[in-house]
Amino acid sequence: MTKSRIAAVDVGNDSIKAIFGEFDNELNIPNIVARDTEDRPVIGIEELDTKDPIDGIHIRVHSPALKENNAIYRVGSLATKSDNATELDPGSSKSEEDQTLVMLFATLALDAVQEENGKLFPRSKNVIDANYTLGTGLPLREVKEGKDAGYRSKLVGSVHQVEFLVTPKYQGIKVNIKFEEVKVYPEGFAAYINLVMDNSLKIINKDLIDRRILIQDIGGLSTDIAVIKNRNVDDDKAQGFNLGVSEALEQIREEIRSKHGVELDSRRDVVEIITRKNDRNHIMVKGSRTSVHDITDRILLELAKKQYRLLRNVWAKNSQSEICYFVGGGATVLKEYIKTLNNNLDGYNIEFFEDEKESIWMMANAYYKLIMDYVKKTEKSKPATEPVKS
Repeated sequence: MTKSRIAAVDVGNDSIKAIFGEFDNELNIPNIVARDTEDRPVIGIEELDTKDPIDGIHIRVHSPALKENNAIYRVGSLATKSDNATELDPGSSKSEEDQTLVMLFATLALDAVQEENGKLFPRSKNVIDANYTLGTGLPLREVKEGKDAGYRSKLVGSVHQVEFLVTPKYQGIKVNIKFEEVKVYPEGFAAYINLVMDNSLKIINKDLIDRRILIQDIGGLSTDIAVIKNRNVDDDKAQGFNLGVSEALEQIREEIRSKHGVELDSRRDVVEIITRKNDRNHIMVKGSRTSVHDITDRILLELAKKQYRLLRNVWAKNSQSEICYFVGGGATVLKEYIKTLNNNLDGYNIEFFEDEKESIWMMANAYYKLIMDYVKKTEKSKPATEPVKS
């Protein structure tokens, strides 16, 4: 019988962050897809297998969960080189987009084909049968609308196949993905779990567990504000908003193209320009280092004001809150702007994670802790198919 492998996957708007087994594999893939043909042209095809598969994900995806079945995609970095690359649009629901599922299946397939998993997943010729116990999440707004149940039902009980086409090292391999179990968590609750528990599920922030705190998770398409008291998320007061950083990043990208004639491949390129350590807010224009501060400051400050307004409104309704933690990739982008606004205005007790990786990987880490907790509680009752750690 195929054993089940633990997977914790955060399908973020900017990128997919995934943790497998007992932290023995991590994947981070840009959340970009592009429809493609079966035999994409490759220069130097004989050298294809010397390249990193992550940079050349070219797949066909078959799944009853998809609206467009058997479609062929470039995924991640390879998709950014296409004219028809797509990123999730503001206002869309993560749980209802084919792109969310395509990215999820591609990430799991990339883990399944690893040589180290040869003893775990049976392989017949070029077909691998992979079984996962998945922990993942959706924005609070979608969970409150009940979309988590529909999303879970798309995944369990079906076989989802990823066929690697012109992908380095994995050409011709098919991965059949089944789920032993799928747990879908609200993103705000997950952030809280990550704050108070370590990877062994032990309490690490004892001073936090009995405090009233807010967690403002700024993503690409949405913002969740979780209200925590008595060690639980207050479902009635927690709120989700259709406000993320994607629209602002797209606006910056368009203004850079319009003003400087520079075409950036994706929103991720914009994020890199505004967060990198050296030459921040600068681009190369015809070989000359050029500042885009005027564009980025104006657009990001406007978004930071909207995020601050959300904080102010939620705090007003939860006046006994003691601190608000800003988390997520969007918080990393807006950190300095929100800090400046807070210093000049209300002076709330707010905190950001100075470790950029910790903030960006927070959701994936939280899902890992939650799914591990579930597994440990149920493994005695399911000894035949208990998830293994490596």
